[in-house]
Amino acid sequence: MNGEWWSALPPLPLPHEMQQWDKQAVELGILPEILMENAAAAAFRQLSALCPRLAGKQVWLLMGSGNNGGDAACLARYLLDAGACPHVFHTRPLEHYRNETAYHLRTALTCGVPFLPVAALTETPLPHPDILVDGLLGTGFSGQLRDDARRLVSFVNELSPRPLILSLDVPSGLDATSGLPCPEAVKADMTVSFAAAKPGLMLPWARPYTGECHVGPIAMPAKVREEGPCSFRLLDGHALTLLPAMTAASYKNTYGHILVMGGRPGMCGAGHLAARGALRSGAGLVTAAMPAAGEDQVRMGWPEIMTLPLGDPGNRDWPSQLPDDLRQRLHQCRALVIGPGMGRGQDSHAFLAALLKEPERPACVFDADALMLLAGDPALLAALGPGDILTPHPGEAAALLHCPGSAVQQDRMAALKALCAAVPAAIVLKGAGTLVGQRDCPTGLSPLDVPQLAMGGSGDVLAGCTAALLARLQESPRAAHQAACLAVALHAAAGRILARTHPHRGNVAGELADALPQAMTL
Repeated sequence: MNGEWWSALPPLPLPHEMQQWDKQAVELGILPEILMENAAAAAFRQLSALCPRLAGKQVWLLMGSGNNGGDAACLARYLLDAGACPHVFHTRPLEHYRNETAYHLRTALTCGVPFLPVAALTETPLPHPDILVDGLLGTGFSGQLRDDARRLVSFVNELSPRPLILSLDVPSGLDATSGLPCPEAVKADMTVSFAAAKPGLMLPWARPYTGECHVGPIAMPAKVREEGPCSFRLLDGHALTLLPAMTAASYKNTYGHILVMGGRPGMCGAGHLAARGALRSGAGLVTAAMPAAGEDQVRMGWPEIMTLPLGDPGNRDWPSQLPDDLRQRLHQCRALVIGPGMGRGQDSHAFLAALLKEPERPACVFDADALMLLAGDPALLAALGPGDILTPHPGEAAALLHCPGSAVQQDRMAALKALCAAVPAAIVLKGAGTLVGQRDCPTGLSPLDVPQLAMGGSGDVLAGCTAALLARLQESPRAAHQAACLAVALHAAAGRILARTHPHRGNVAGELADALPQAMTL
Protein backbone atom coordinates (compact mmCIF):
# COMPACT_ATOMS: atom_id res chain seq x y z
CA MET A 1 0.00 0.00 0.00
CA ASN A 2 3.00 2.30 0.58
CA GLY A 3 3.47 3.00 -3.14
CA GLU A 4 -0.15 3.86 -3.90
CA TRP A 5 -1.02 7.39 -4.94
CA TRP A 6 -3.17 7.98 -1.85
CA SER A 7 -0.33 7.36 0.61
CA ALA A 8 0.23 11.15 0.78
CA LEU A 9 -3.34 11.78 1.94
CA PRO A 10 -4.13 11.89 5.68
CA PRO A 11 -5.35 8.48 6.86
CA LEU A 12 -8.77 8.01 8.43
CA PRO A 13 -8.77 4.56 10.03
CA LEU A 14 -12.03 3.00 11.17
CA PRO A 15 -12.28 2.19 14.88
CA HIS A 16 -11.42 -1.50 14.41
CA GLU A 17 -8.50 -0.49 12.19
CA MET A 18 -7.23 1.88 14.86
CA GLN A 19 -7.27 -1.02 17.31
CA GLN A 20 -5.16 -2.95 14.83
CA TRP A 21 -2.71 -0.04 14.61
CA ASP A 22 -2.35 -0.07 18.39
CA LYS A 23 -1.81 -3.82 18.37
CA GLN A 24 0.84 -3.60 15.66
CA ALA A 25 2.64 -0.84 17.55
CA VAL A 26 2.76 -3.01 20.65
CA GLU A 27 4.04 -5.93 18.58
CA LEU A 28 6.87 -3.67 17.42
CA GLY A 29 7.83 -3.19 21.07
CA ILE A 30 6.10 0.06 22.02
CA LEU A 31 4.46 -0.31 25.40
CA PRO A 32 0.75 0.60 25.55
CA GLU A 33 1.56 2.73 28.60
CA ILE A 34 3.80 4.86 26.35
CA LEU A 35 1.10 5.24 23.71
CA MET A 36 -1.33 6.40 26.40
CA GLU A 37 1.26 8.82 27.82
CA ASN A 38 1.79 10.25 24.36
CA ALA A 39 -1.96 10.63 23.85
CA ALA A 40 -2.32 12.59 27.08
CA ALA A 41 0.66 14.77 26.15
CA ALA A 42 -0.89 15.51 22.75
CA ALA A 43 -4.20 16.44 24.36
CA PHE A 44 -2.41 18.67 26.85
CA ARG A 45 -0.58 20.52 24.06
CA GLN A 46 -3.83 21.26 22.24
CA LEU A 47 -5.61 22.31 25.42
CA SER A 48 -2.69 24.59 26.35
CA ALA A 49 -2.83 26.22 22.92
CA LEU A 50 -6.54 26.90 23.36
CA CYS A 51 -6.24 27.96 26.99
CA PRO A 52 -2.66 29.16 27.64
CA ARG A 53 -3.27 30.12 31.30
CA LEU A 54 -4.20 26.85 32.96
CA ALA A 55 -2.94 27.74 36.41
CA GLY A 56 -5.83 27.94 38.87
CA LYS A 57 -8.39 26.59 36.37
CA GLN A 58 -10.96 24.16 37.72
CA VAL A 59 -10.90 21.09 35.47
CA TRP A 60 -13.30 18.17 35.64
CA LEU A 61 -12.17 15.02 33.86
CA LEU A 62 -14.74 12.28 33.21
CA MET A 63 -13.05 8.90 33.26
CA GLY A 64 -14.83 6.10 31.44
CA SER A 65 -14.14 2.41 31.87
CA GLY A 66 -11.82 1.94 28.88
CA ASN A 67 -8.63 3.38 27.48
CA ASN A 68 -10.26 6.78 27.06
CA GLY A 69 -10.53 6.85 30.82
CA GLY A 70 -6.82 6.14 31.06
CA ASP A 71 -6.11 9.06 28.74
CA ALA A 72 -8.13 11.30 31.06
CA ALA A 73 -6.31 10.06 34.19
CA CYS A 74 -2.94 10.66 32.57
CA LEU A 75 -3.98 14.11 31.31
CA ALA A 76 -5.02 15.04 34.87
CA ARG A 77 -1.41 14.64 35.94
CA TYR A 78 -0.25 17.09 33.25
CA LEU A 79 -2.91 19.57 34.35
CA LEU A 80 -1.88 19.27 37.99
CA ASP A 81 1.73 19.98 37.05
CA ALA A 82 0.58 23.07 35.09
CA GLY A 83 -1.02 24.50 38.23
CA ALA A 84 -4.62 23.66 37.35
CA CYS A 85 -7.06 22.10 39.83
CA PRO A 86 -8.12 18.79 38.25
CA HIS A 87 -10.73 16.40 39.63
CA VAL A 88 -11.18 13.02 37.95
CA PHE A 89 -14.67 11.47 38.15
CA HIS A 90 -14.50 7.72 37.54
CA THR A 91 -17.43 5.63 36.31
CA ARG A 92 -16.29 2.34 37.86
CA PRO A 93 -14.52 1.40 41.10
CA LEU A 94 -10.84 2.26 40.86
CA GLU A 95 -9.78 -1.30 41.62
CA HIS A 96 -11.62 -2.51 38.51
CA TYR A 97 -9.39 -0.64 36.04
CA ARG A 98 -6.81 -2.80 34.28
CA ASN A 99 -3.58 -2.71 32.28
CA GLU A 100 -2.27 0.66 31.03
CA THR A 101 -5.33 2.49 32.36
CA ALA A 102 -4.65 1.14 35.85
CA TYR A 103 -0.99 2.11 35.49
CA HIS A 104 -1.76 5.75 34.72
CA LEU A 105 -4.48 5.85 37.36
CA ARG A 106 -2.00 4.76 40.04
CA THR A 107 0.59 7.25 38.79
CA ALA A 108 -1.90 10.10 38.90
CA LEU A 109 -3.03 9.14 42.39
CA THR A 110 0.58 8.99 43.57
CA CYS A 111 1.19 12.46 42.13
CA GLY A 112 -1.76 13.84 44.09
CA VAL A 113 -4.58 13.99 41.53
CA PRO A 114 -7.94 13.71 43.35
CA PHE A 115 -10.32 10.99 42.11
CA LEU A 116 -14.03 10.90 42.94
CA PRO A 117 -16.85 8.56 41.88
CA VAL A 118 -18.98 10.03 39.12
CA ALA A 119 -21.92 10.29 41.53
CA ALA A 120 -20.04 13.12 43.25
CA LEU A 121 -20.85 15.35 40.28
CA THR A 122 -24.32 15.85 41.66
CA GLU A 123 -23.85 14.86 45.29
CA THR A 124 -20.74 16.83 46.33
CA PRO A 125 -20.42 20.65 46.33
CA LEU A 126 -17.58 21.46 43.96
CA PRO A 127 -16.33 24.63 42.29
CA HIS A 128 -17.89 25.00 38.84
CA PRO A 129 -15.48 23.82 36.12
CA ASP A 130 -13.71 26.17 33.76
CA ILE A 131 -12.77 23.17 31.61
CA LEU A 132 -14.37 19.75 31.27
CA VAL A 133 -12.51 16.83 29.70
CA ASP A 134 -14.67 14.12 28.16
CA GLY A 135 -12.94 10.76 28.52
CA LEU A 136 -16.07 8.67 28.89
CA LEU A 137 -16.27 6.69 25.65
CA GLY A 138 -13.74 6.24 22.87
CA THR A 139 -13.72 4.98 19.31
CA GLY A 140 -14.75 1.52 20.44
CA PHE A 141 -18.24 2.78 21.27
CA SER A 142 -21.02 1.44 19.07
CA GLY A 143 -24.76 1.01 19.27
CA GLN A 144 -26.78 3.32 21.50
CA LEU A 145 -25.82 5.00 24.75
CA ARG A 146 -26.89 3.19 27.88
CA ASP A 147 -29.17 5.18 30.17
CA ASP A 148 -26.40 6.01 32.66
CA ALA A 149 -24.04 7.21 29.95
CA ARG A 150 -26.82 9.19 28.30
CA ARG A 151 -27.56 10.97 31.56
CA LEU A 152 -23.88 11.89 31.89
CA VAL A 153 -23.76 13.21 28.31
CA SER A 154 -26.87 15.32 28.96
CA PHE A 155 -25.37 16.57 32.22
CA VAL A 156 -22.24 17.73 30.38
CA ASN A 157 -24.17 19.45 27.60
CA GLU A 158 -26.48 21.24 30.03
CA LEU A 159 -23.82 22.67 32.34
CA SER A 160 -24.36 26.38 32.89
CA PRO A 161 -22.34 28.48 32.61
CA ARG A 162 -20.84 26.30 29.93
CA PRO A 163 -17.20 25.30 30.49
CA LEU A 164 -14.71 24.76 27.70
CA ILE A 165 -15.23 21.11 26.70
CA LEU A 166 -12.43 18.92 25.34
CA SER A 167 -13.24 15.43 24.03
CA LEU A 168 -10.51 12.80 23.92
CA ASP A 169 -10.35 10.89 20.62
CA VAL A 170 -14.10 11.19 19.92
CA PRO A 171 -17.00 12.97 21.67
CA SER A 172 -18.76 10.44 23.87
CA GLY A 173 -21.92 9.16 22.18
CA LEU A 174 -20.74 9.99 18.65
CA ASP A 175 -20.29 7.12 16.22
CA ALA A 176 -16.71 7.41 14.96
CA THR A 177 -17.68 5.92 11.59
CA SER A 178 -20.98 7.61 10.72
CA GLY A 179 -20.45 10.87 12.63
CA LEU A 180 -23.95 10.59 14.09
CA PRO A 181 -25.00 10.89 17.76
CA CYS A 182 -26.36 7.69 19.28
CA PRO A 183 -28.80 9.26 20.07
CA GLU A 184 -26.96 12.03 21.95
CA ALA A 185 -23.31 13.01 22.10
CA VAL A 186 -21.11 15.43 23.99
CA LYS A 187 -20.96 18.80 22.23
CA ALA A 188 -17.28 19.60 22.52
CA ASP A 189 -15.44 22.80 21.74
CA MET A 190 -12.44 20.75 20.64
CA THR A 191 -11.69 17.11 19.94
CA VAL A 192 -8.20 15.65 19.89
CA SER A 193 -8.19 12.44 17.87
CA PHE A 194 -5.15 10.30 18.59
CA ALA A 195 -2.74 9.12 15.86
CA ALA A 196 -5.25 9.90 13.10
CA ALA A 197 -8.71 11.36 12.73
CA LYS A 198 -11.56 8.89 12.35
CA PRO A 199 -13.96 9.08 9.37
CA GLY A 200 -17.02 10.11 11.35
CA LEU A 201 -15.22 13.06 12.93
CA MET A 202 -14.54 14.56 9.50
CA LEU A 203 -18.12 14.49 8.24
CA PRO A 204 -19.81 17.90 8.22
CA TRP A 205 -22.73 16.89 10.43
CA ALA A 206 -20.32 15.84 13.20
CA ARG A 207 -18.99 19.37 13.61
CA PRO A 208 -21.56 20.50 16.23
CA TYR A 209 -20.21 17.69 18.43
CA THR A 210 -16.48 17.71 17.65
CA GLY A 211 -15.89 21.45 17.59
CA GLU A 212 -12.37 22.05 16.30
CA CYS A 213 -10.90 18.67 15.44
CA HIS A 214 -7.16 18.14 15.81
CA VAL A 215 -4.99 15.08 15.31
CA GLY A 216 -2.79 14.37 18.31
CA PRO A 217 0.45 12.56 17.35
CA ILE A 218 1.26 9.69 19.70
CA ALA A 219 4.50 8.52 18.01
CA MET A 220 2.71 5.80 16.09
CA PRO A 221 5.49 4.21 14.02
CA ALA A 222 5.57 5.08 10.32
CA LYS A 223 5.65 1.36 9.57
CA VAL A 224 2.23 1.00 11.20
CA ARG A 225 0.78 4.14 9.58
CA GLU A 226 1.98 3.02 6.16
CA GLU A 227 1.23 -0.69 6.36
CA GLY A 228 -1.69 -0.86 8.77
CA PRO A 229 -5.26 -1.12 7.49
CA CYS A 230 -6.96 2.16 6.57
CA SER A 231 -10.26 2.21 4.69
CA PHE A 232 -10.61 6.01 4.35
CA ARG A 233 -8.43 8.93 3.25
CA LEU A 234 -9.08 12.63 3.80
CA LEU A 235 -9.59 14.83 0.74
CA ASP A 236 -8.43 18.11 2.24
CA GLY A 237 -5.75 20.57 1.15
CA HIS A 238 -3.19 17.77 0.94
CA ALA A 239 -5.02 16.50 -2.14
CA LEU A 240 -4.37 19.75 -4.01
CA THR A 241 -0.63 19.16 -3.71
CA LEU A 242 -1.11 15.96 -5.73
CA LEU A 243 -2.63 17.67 -8.77
CA PRO A 244 -0.71 16.83 -11.98
CA ALA A 245 2.24 19.17 -12.44
CA MET A 246 2.86 21.18 -15.57
CA THR A 247 5.60 19.76 -17.77
CA ALA A 248 8.46 21.44 -19.60
CA ALA A 249 8.17 22.06 -23.35
CA SER A 250 4.48 21.20 -23.27
CA TYR A 251 1.81 21.98 -25.83
CA LYS A 252 -1.97 21.73 -25.89
CA ASN A 253 -2.13 17.98 -26.47
CA THR A 254 0.11 17.46 -23.44
CA TYR A 255 -2.84 18.44 -21.28
CA GLY A 256 -5.40 16.27 -23.00
CA HIS A 257 -8.35 16.61 -25.35
CA ILE A 258 -11.77 16.21 -23.70
CA LEU A 259 -14.98 15.36 -25.53
CA VAL A 260 -18.19 16.47 -23.80
CA MET A 261 -21.41 14.89 -25.03
CA GLY A 262 -24.44 16.68 -23.66
CA GLY A 263 -26.55 19.79 -23.97
CA ARG A 264 -29.55 19.04 -26.12
CA PRO A 265 -31.84 22.02 -26.92
CA GLY A 266 -33.36 23.40 -23.74
CA MET A 267 -30.55 21.99 -21.57
CA CYS A 268 -27.52 23.35 -23.39
CA GLY A 269 -26.17 25.18 -20.33
CA ALA A 270 -25.19 21.87 -18.75
CA GLY A 271 -23.04 20.92 -21.72
CA HIS A 272 -21.43 24.35 -21.73
CA LEU A 273 -20.62 24.18 -18.01
CA ALA A 274 -19.03 20.74 -18.33
CA ALA A 275 -16.86 21.98 -21.19
CA ARG A 276 -16.01 25.14 -19.28
CA GLY A 277 -15.11 23.12 -16.19
CA ALA A 278 -12.74 20.99 -18.25
CA LEU A 279 -11.03 24.03 -19.75
CA ARG A 280 -10.72 25.76 -16.39
CA SER A 281 -9.22 22.58 -14.92
CA GLY A 282 -6.38 22.71 -17.41
CA ALA A 283 -7.52 20.61 -20.38
CA GLY A 284 -5.59 21.51 -23.51
CA LEU A 285 -8.55 21.10 -25.87
CA VAL A 286 -12.27 20.63 -25.35
CA THR A 287 -14.84 19.61 -27.94
CA ALA A 288 -18.56 19.60 -27.18
CA ALA A 289 -20.82 17.31 -29.24
CA MET A 290 -24.57 17.86 -29.21
CA PRO A 291 -27.65 17.66 -31.47
CA ALA A 292 -27.05 20.34 -34.09
CA ALA A 293 -29.85 22.63 -32.88
CA GLY A 294 -28.01 23.24 -29.60
CA GLU A 295 -24.58 24.14 -30.98
CA ASP A 296 -24.61 27.90 -30.39
CA GLN A 297 -26.16 27.56 -26.96
CA VAL A 298 -23.54 25.06 -25.81
CA ARG A 299 -20.68 27.20 -27.07
CA MET A 300 -22.30 30.27 -25.49
CA GLY A 301 -19.83 32.69 -27.01
CA TRP A 302 -16.74 30.79 -25.90
CA PRO A 303 -14.49 30.36 -28.95
CA GLU A 304 -12.25 28.10 -26.86
CA ILE A 305 -14.99 25.42 -26.87
CA MET A 306 -14.86 23.54 -30.14
CA THR A 307 -18.19 22.08 -31.24
CA LEU A 308 -19.26 19.01 -33.17
CA PRO A 309 -22.95 19.38 -34.12
CA LEU A 310 -24.67 16.05 -34.76
CA GLY A 311 -27.17 15.71 -37.57
CA ASP A 312 -28.57 18.27 -39.97
CA PRO A 313 -29.05 21.91 -38.90
CA GLY A 314 -32.06 22.09 -36.61
CA ASN A 315 -31.70 18.44 -35.45
CA ARG A 316 -32.77 18.07 -31.81
CA ASP A 317 -32.12 14.33 -31.26
CA TRP A 318 -29.11 12.16 -30.61
CA PRO A 319 -28.16 9.74 -33.40
CA SER A 320 -28.77 6.05 -32.79
CA GLN A 321 -25.28 5.22 -34.12
CA LEU A 322 -22.01 7.08 -33.76
CA PRO A 323 -21.39 9.22 -36.85
CA ASP A 324 -17.98 8.82 -38.45
CA ASP A 325 -16.84 12.34 -37.55
CA LEU A 326 -17.80 11.77 -33.91
CA ARG A 327 -16.07 8.39 -33.87
CA GLN A 328 -12.92 9.97 -35.26
CA ARG A 329 -12.98 12.79 -32.71
CA LEU A 330 -13.73 10.36 -29.90
CA HIS A 331 -10.54 8.41 -30.55
CA GLN A 332 -8.52 11.62 -30.62
CA CYS A 333 -9.55 12.35 -27.04
CA ARG A 334 -8.14 11.09 -23.77
CA ALA A 335 -11.33 11.34 -21.72
CA LEU A 336 -15.05 11.77 -22.27
CA VAL A 337 -17.97 13.34 -20.42
CA ILE A 338 -21.49 12.18 -21.19
CA GLY A 339 -24.78 13.11 -19.60
CA PRO A 340 -25.02 16.81 -18.67
CA GLY A 341 -28.18 18.11 -20.33
CA MET A 342 -28.37 14.99 -22.48
CA GLY A 343 -32.00 14.13 -21.87
CA ARG A 344 -33.45 10.73 -21.02
CA GLY A 345 -35.44 9.93 -24.17
CA GLN A 346 -35.14 6.87 -26.37
CA ASP A 347 -32.70 8.66 -28.66
CA SER A 348 -30.42 9.40 -25.70
CA HIS A 349 -30.58 5.76 -24.61
CA ALA A 350 -29.69 4.51 -28.09
CA PHE A 351 -26.79 6.95 -28.39
CA LEU A 352 -25.41 5.95 -24.98
CA ALA A 353 -25.68 2.28 -25.91
CA ALA A 354 -23.78 2.91 -29.15
CA LEU A 355 -21.05 4.77 -27.27
CA LEU A 356 -20.61 1.96 -24.77
CA LYS A 357 -20.25 -0.57 -27.59
CA GLU A 358 -17.48 1.41 -29.26
CA PRO A 359 -14.24 -0.63 -29.16
CA GLU A 360 -11.40 0.90 -27.18
CA ARG A 361 -13.33 4.01 -26.30
CA PRO A 362 -11.57 6.43 -23.94
CA ALA A 363 -12.38 6.47 -20.23
CA CYS A 364 -15.61 8.31 -19.54
CA VAL A 365 -17.19 10.41 -16.79
CA PHE A 366 -20.91 9.58 -16.60
CA ASP A 367 -23.06 12.29 -15.07
CA ALA A 368 -26.66 13.49 -14.78
CA ASP A 369 -28.99 12.02 -17.45
CA ALA A 370 -26.45 9.36 -18.43
CA LEU A 371 -26.64 8.01 -14.88
CA MET A 372 -30.41 7.72 -15.05
CA LEU A 373 -30.15 5.89 -18.38
CA LEU A 374 -27.59 3.51 -16.89
CA ALA A 375 -29.87 2.93 -13.91
CA GLY A 376 -32.68 1.81 -16.21
CA ASP A 377 -30.67 -0.68 -18.26
CA PRO A 378 -28.45 -3.34 -16.61
CA ALA A 379 -26.84 -4.08 -19.98
CA LEU A 380 -25.45 -0.55 -20.11
CA LEU A 381 -24.10 -0.81 -16.58
CA ALA A 382 -22.36 -4.04 -17.50
CA ALA A 383 -20.36 -2.18 -20.17
CA LEU A 384 -18.57 0.07 -17.66
CA GLY A 385 -14.89 -0.45 -16.95
CA PRO A 386 -12.43 0.36 -14.15
CA GLY A 387 -11.27 3.45 -16.04
CA ASP A 388 -14.72 5.06 -15.93
CA ILE A 389 -16.17 7.40 -13.30
CA LEU A 390 -19.79 7.84 -12.16
CA THR A 391 -20.77 11.07 -10.37
CA PRO A 392 -24.25 10.57 -8.86
CA HIS A 393 -26.01 12.84 -6.42
CA PRO A 394 -28.15 11.00 -3.84
CA GLY A 395 -31.20 10.83 -6.11
CA GLU A 396 -29.19 9.36 -8.97
CA ALA A 397 -27.46 6.97 -6.59
CA ALA A 398 -30.87 5.80 -5.40
CA ALA A 399 -31.91 5.17 -9.00
CA LEU A 400 -28.76 3.14 -9.63
CA LEU A 401 -29.38 1.11 -6.46
CA HIS A 402 -33.17 0.89 -6.96
CA CYS A 403 -33.85 2.18 -3.48
CA PRO A 404 -35.43 5.33 -1.98
CA GLY A 405 -33.29 8.46 -1.92
CA SER A 406 -33.75 8.64 1.85
CA ALA A 407 -31.98 5.28 2.18
CA VAL A 408 -28.89 6.68 0.46
CA GLN A 409 -28.73 9.66 2.79
CA GLN A 410 -29.37 7.58 5.90
CA ASP A 411 -26.22 5.54 5.25
CA ARG A 412 -24.09 7.14 2.57
CA MET A 413 -21.15 4.84 3.25
CA ALA A 414 -23.28 1.75 2.71
CA ALA A 415 -24.70 3.26 -0.48
CA LEU A 416 -21.20 3.92 -1.80
CA LYS A 417 -20.13 0.39 -0.95
CA ALA A 418 -23.14 -1.02 -2.81
CA LEU A 419 -22.40 1.11 -5.88
CA CYS A 420 -18.77 -0.01 -5.90
CA ALA A 421 -19.91 -3.62 -5.67
CA ALA A 422 -22.26 -3.11 -8.63
CA VAL A 423 -19.77 -1.60 -11.09
CA PRO A 424 -15.96 -1.57 -11.47
CA ALA A 425 -15.94 2.20 -12.13
CA ALA A 426 -14.94 4.85 -9.60
CA ILE A 427 -17.92 6.43 -7.83
CA VAL A 428 -18.32 10.00 -6.63
CA LEU A 429 -21.29 10.16 -4.24
CA LYS A 430 -21.95 13.88 -4.22
CA GLY A 431 -23.40 15.96 -1.39
CA ALA A 432 -22.12 17.36 1.89
CA GLY A 433 -19.24 15.10 2.90
CA THR A 434 -18.72 13.80 -0.65
CA LEU A 435 -17.40 10.23 -0.80
CA VAL A 436 -15.26 8.68 -3.53
CA GLY A 437 -14.86 4.93 -3.85
CA GLN A 438 -13.73 2.14 -6.11
CA ARG A 439 -13.04 -1.53 -5.62
CA ASP A 440 -9.75 -2.25 -3.85
CA CYS A 441 -9.18 1.45 -3.08
CA PRO A 442 -9.72 3.42 0.13
CA THR A 443 -12.72 5.72 0.29
CA GLY A 444 -11.90 9.38 -0.22
CA LEU A 445 -13.83 11.62 2.16
CA SER A 446 -14.29 15.36 1.66
CA PRO A 447 -14.80 17.01 5.06
CA LEU A 448 -16.50 20.06 3.57
CA ASP A 449 -20.05 21.31 3.34
CA VAL A 450 -19.88 24.32 1.01
CA PRO A 451 -23.29 25.97 0.48
CA GLN A 452 -21.87 27.81 -2.55
CA LEU A 453 -21.72 24.45 -4.37
CA ALA A 454 -25.43 23.72 -3.90
CA MET A 455 -26.74 25.12 -7.18
CA GLY A 456 -27.72 24.05 -10.66
CA GLY A 457 -24.70 23.38 -12.84
CA SER A 458 -22.27 22.63 -10.00
CA GLY A 459 -22.24 18.94 -10.87
CA ASP A 460 -21.69 19.72 -14.56
CA VAL A 461 -18.59 21.71 -13.66
CA LEU A 462 -17.39 18.81 -11.50
CA ALA A 463 -17.88 16.38 -14.41
CA GLY A 464 -15.73 18.51 -16.71
CA CYS A 465 -13.11 19.01 -14.01
CA THR A 466 -12.99 15.26 -13.38
CA ALA A 467 -12.52 14.47 -17.08
CA ALA A 468 -9.68 17.00 -17.38
CA LEU A 469 -7.82 15.34 -14.51
CA LEU A 470 -8.64 11.87 -15.83
CA ALA A 471 -6.98 12.81 -19.14
CA ARG A 472 -3.83 13.90 -17.33
CA LEU A 473 -3.62 10.80 -15.15
CA GLN A 474 -4.07 8.08 -17.75
CA GLU A 475 -0.65 6.61 -16.93
CA SER A 476 -1.60 6.18 -13.27
CA PRO A 477 -2.53 2.60 -12.33
CA ARG A 478 -5.52 4.00 -10.39
CA ALA A 479 -6.37 6.80 -12.79
CA ALA A 480 -10.15 6.86 -12.25
CA HIS A 481 -9.94 6.79 -8.46
CA GLN A 482 -7.17 9.38 -8.36
CA ALA A 483 -8.88 11.75 -10.80
CA ALA A 484 -12.20 11.49 -8.98
CA CYS A 485 -10.62 12.20 -5.58
CA LEU A 486 -8.56 15.13 -6.79
CA ALA A 487 -11.49 16.61 -8.71
CA VAL A 488 -13.68 16.52 -5.60
CA ALA A 489 -10.98 18.32 -3.60
CA LEU A 490 -10.41 20.92 -6.34
CA HIS A 491 -14.14 21.53 -6.86
CA ALA A 492 -14.63 22.05 -3.11
CA ALA A 493 -11.67 24.44 -2.98
CA ALA A 494 -13.23 26.51 -5.78
CA GLY A 495 -16.45 26.61 -3.78
CA ARG A 496 -14.57 27.94 -0.78
CA ILE A 497 -13.08 30.70 -2.91
CA LEU A 498 -16.60 31.72 -3.90
CA ALA A 499 -17.60 31.69 -0.24
CA ARG A 500 -15.26 34.64 0.31
CA THR A 501 -16.93 36.79 -2.34
CA HIS A 502 -20.45 35.35 -1.94
CA PRO A 503 -20.72 34.54 1.79
CA HIS A 504 -24.52 34.33 1.54
CA ARG A 505 -24.52 32.43 -1.77
CA GLY A 506 -25.85 34.04 -4.95
CA ASN A 507 -22.94 32.76 -7.04
CA VAL A 508 -23.56 30.84 -10.28
CA ALA A 509 -21.97 27.74 -11.75
CA GLY A 510 -19.99 29.64 -14.38
CA GLU A 511 -18.22 31.49 -11.59
CA LEU A 512 -17.47 28.16 -9.93
CA ALA A 513 -15.76 26.93 -13.10
CA ASP A 514 -13.84 30.18 -13.38
CA ALA A 515 -12.57 29.80 -9.80
CA LEU A 516 -10.92 26.45 -10.54
CA PRO A 517 -7.56 27.85 -11.72
CA GLN A 518 -7.18 29.86 -8.52
CA ALA A 519 -8.19 26.82 -6.46
CA MET A 520 -5.24 24.90 -7.92
CA THR A 521 -2.88 27.34 -6.19
CA LEU A 522 -4.29 26.99 -2.67
